[in-house]
Amino acid sequence: MATVARSAVNNHPVVSREAWLAARKAFLAKEKEFTRLRDELSRERRGLPWERVEKPYRFDGPSGPETLADLFEGRSQLVVYHFMFAPDWEEGCPGCSFWADSFNGLGAHLRQRDVSFVAISRAPLAKIDTFKRRMGWSFKWVSSGGNDFNYDYHVSFAPETLDTGAAVYNYAKTATKSSELPGVSVFYRDESGSVYHTYSAYARGIDAVNAAYQYLDLVPKGRDEEGLPSPNAWWRHHDRYDG
Repeated sequence: MATVARSAVNNHPVVSREAWLAARKAFLAKEKEFTRLRDELSRERRGLPWERVEKPYRFDGPSGPETLADLFEGRSQLVVYHFMFAPDWEEGCPGCSFWADSFNGLGAHLRQRDVSFVAISRAPLAKIDTFKRRMGWSFKWVSSGGNDFNYDYHVSFAPETLDTGAAVYNYAKTATKSSELPGVSVFYRDESGSVYHTYSAYARGIDAVNAAYQYLDLVPKGRDEEGLPSPNAWWRHHDRYDG
């Protein structure tokens, strides 16, 4: 297990209660404006045009083969977390696992708002189930190893695509060497059974669905990633942290 280096906060201003309240109230005005802007952005997101899903994707799920429509489980909205787990990997990505550690309790709440949730990876279901048990997760997770779903939604890349630098991720060409990258996609199913792709987010666009990041952004040291080789250098599977 890796030991995480910890920084310190030195010489931070310390003031009276009155001065603290004044500063906090001034910042609250900015937080409220951010909330209003976020609400407006969410309204605009919901207003984006959709595209019809034409391919008959079939996934390997806990109860057998399932179509994309089946994954809605009778609801009209579906959120998919694109979990990085290639067929030849023995375990899922530590970063995606960081996100997934907050997934277990989502389903009960989302179902009350007509939403189903599922993680999808290219790894075979047997590997997914083994890793899922190790992590203690209960959310639904299916395999797309037998279809083009991951490639069509730009979270998996064939070797020839990587070799030519033609991979498209987060709506632009990228020089990634990884065959798998993370993302979130949203789908809608109408009363006729037609399925539509309504939204996808990638890279920093999925920070908002990482519960731990939202708490880290509240504390004095924030994400505390300055000085690391990369912002994600500290990520580990939760059973591999030291302390």
